[in-house]
Amino acid sequence: MKQLFLIITLFISSISLAFNEPAGKISGAVIDAELHEPIPYATIIINDSEGKLITGITTGDDGTFLINKINDGAYQLKVQFIGYKSFIKKITITPENRSLELGIIALEPEVAQLDDVMVVAERTTIEQRIDRKVINVGKDLTTTGASASEIMNNIPSVNVDQDGNIAMRGNSNVRILIDGKPTNMDPAQLLKQIPSTSIKSIELITNPSAKYNPEGMSGIINIILHKNANDGFNGNLNTGLTVGEHARFNGSLDMNYRKEKLNFYGNFGTDLGTRSNLGRIWLPEQDLLQAFNMDNKRESYLYKLGVDFYLNDNNTFSFYTNQNYFEGGPEGALRVIYENDPAQNLIQNLDMNFDNLNATYNFVYDRKFKKEGHTIQAEANYNNFDEDENSFFSFEGDTEGYSAYEDLVKEKRENLITNVDYVNPLNDKTKLEMGLEARLLDTDNAYNTTNANFQDSDYQYNRDIYSFYTTFGQNYEKWSYQVGARLENFQVDAIYNGEMVFEDDYLTIYPSGFLSHTPDEKNTYQLSYSRRVDRPGFGQVNPIREVSSPRLTVTGNPELRPQFTNSVEFNYTRNFINKGSLTGGVFFRNINDEINQVVLEDPQDPGSLLLEYDNFDDNNSYGLELSANYKFTDWWSTNTSFEAYSQQLKGVVGTEYLETDNTTFNFRTSHSFNATDDLTFQLFGFYRGKDESLQMKMKPIYFMNLGGRYSFLEDKATVSLNFNDIFNTQEFQFTDGRPFPQRGRFKGETQTVYVGFSYRFGGGKNGALKRKNRDNNEAGGGGMF
Repeated sequence: MKQLFLIITLFISSISLAFNEPAGKISGAVIDAELHEPIPYATIIINDSEGKLITGITTGDDGTFLINKINDGAYQLKVQFIGYKSFIKKITITPENRSLELGIIALEPEVAQLDDVMVVAERTTIEQRIDRKVINVGKDLTTTGASASEIMNNIPSVNVDQDGNIAMRGNSNVRILIDGKPTNMDPAQLLKQIPSTSIKSIELITNPSAKYNPEGMSGIINIILHKNANDGFNGNLNTGLTVGEHARFNGSLDMNYRKEKLNFYGNFGTDLGTRSNLGRIWLPEQDLLQAFNMDNKRESYLYKLGVDFYLNDNNTFSFYTNQNYFEGGPEGALRVIYENDPAQNLIQNLDMNFDNLNATYNFVYDRKFKKEGHTIQAEANYNNFDEDENSFFSFEGDTEGYSAYEDLVKEKRENLITNVDYVNPLNDKTKLEMGLEARLLDTDNAYNTTNANFQDSDYQYNRDIYSFYTTFGQNYEKWSYQVGARLENFQVDAIYNGEMVFEDDYLTIYPSGFLSHTPDEKNTYQLSYSRRVDRPGFGQVNPIREVSSPRLTVTGNPELRPQFTNSVEFNYTRNFINKGSLTGGVFFRNINDEINQVVLEDPQDPGSLLLEYDNFDDNNSYGLELSANYKFTDWWSTNTSFEAYSQQLKGVVGTEYLETDNTTFNFRTSHSFNATDDLTFQLFGFYRGKDESLQMKMKPIYFMNLGGRYSFLEDKATVSLNFNDIFNTQEFQFTDGRPFPQRGRFKGETQTVYVGFSYRFGGGKNGALKRKNRDNNEAGGGGMF
């Protein structure tokens, strides 16, 4: 009887709670007042009449929001997003009106903006989302360089060396995406091709969710380009001249025409010029100096054409193709100098020319269902890369055993990616995402040479990856979480001169999880975990000689195993309303079978170097990152960051087992000074502390840049002037080489003056339909890639 009474009591209590539960609802959508495009992740805050926080939420990818369970009463609603003026409205929930539909809330930018295709904020801002850090690129950042490569060193956690090679958190195993899509282009070449003024934002996805492909130990750098789908004809012209030891020219022209259901867009870009590099490597035990001076020539052209067809409000078809032609390569001399035996001195002259065409064809169908946010998208992306290398080598000095020869290398890569992505908001708090993907890569490499010491060879590398992912997330008033997993089947085979040298076939699961807590409008906490993989790239497994000299041979290792990484990180963001923000984070990585490049003494030629790849032991790495963007006054703002990284390094170099702990740090600071509304100056400084690997100790790197920017013609035209590496200090130096003593220095053409001009034309304010991009939920169409 007591049990029955208890059950009845609980039942009545639950009914009473259900009837007394707050029934108020507030809904709406947040958009950009100028572009009429949704603003995702805007903060919605509900305060009572005394200013006390009642609840809060962030807008979804489509800019919409819904807040439930609000008691009757008078409140103040505030909408905020970095770079925009806050929106404040008094609202009242009454028994007669408990469902408030606020409709469209249009946020005005903090600064005057253009009725134009290219809207660029005055200063760069940084925001922390549940799975990524977003750097919204402002004029203070685009002024620092002509291309994406030159502004990357201003981005927290990212480093770019003098050759354009990119690393994140001190590791070069990073994946580059353009608008969420991969490309077959070399990352260094790709970043030099993208004008800085074409970049809308840069996403640092250090712990990617299961929705992303799991490649890249350091994570993903996703470059979001400005999109244009305004009515009428619009365009943007960028030109620039860089002068150092040589002169280099870059330019791009973006255009689009939107009429009713059709949006046509096109781009032409070019990068022309020569860059000098020098290097010195001393080997004291052999009394040997290797010195090279190179001029790297480049001639690059990019063409892109595309069309979006908006069948109706729910169905969109999009197609584009981009063709990138590149010609160039290093020309110069490598000197082998014996300090105590000049008779053995040798000079190798080389002229290497690479001629390639990188073509991409992309098709997307996007279907939106009646329920807001309920979508399915099908995409096919075909990429074809075709390159011919023609290199000539000749010798001077002690040429016994050496004669002039020519290398002919032909490389062809075909990459097909097809995917289907499905998103279903099950209710106002819950979202389910699922997807299927197939990635098919076929590579052929043929090597022919007139060098009698080497043989002609042929290498085929075929890789197929099939994957399925799902993520599930819920968003409450102050807490949100997302869990997911990606299941992948990986198949690969490598054939060298008709013989199978490597094959593998395995099934792996890659889990991920995110937890976010936002107690108020100023503070955000985030904890995340993911498992990732670094599969050997084509160059790392290709046994065909990549570069050769009398004392250096570079090859790949067909038996190289993939490395797996388990990563955990915690981030905190403090928002200083209308002033900026501070972000701090720590991370830990456990790396299995770490891949590294090793320098060995060639067993068949003592005194010569053999450069190849190998798997090291399991290693751990740790890191601390702090970054801040802050507006001190109306005329002075800064972006400053500090990063410290520590690694446990273990592995075999040569025949010696080595183990060491390495800690290094980076510090960078950029300051923007507004002399007038139209004239801005920038000062940037960078310092990287000493670093160490199993093979060498690297000395600190530091440099300083100075720039200015002037806008005119009602802010449609801009002239930039930059002086890079003012004191000519940016160079790479190393000591204590292993497995045998060596030291060296490498210096690029870093001290330069850049003059740039940008002009935006056209107009139109009618926002276009947006198609969801599978990796970043950004619009398709427009832009360069």
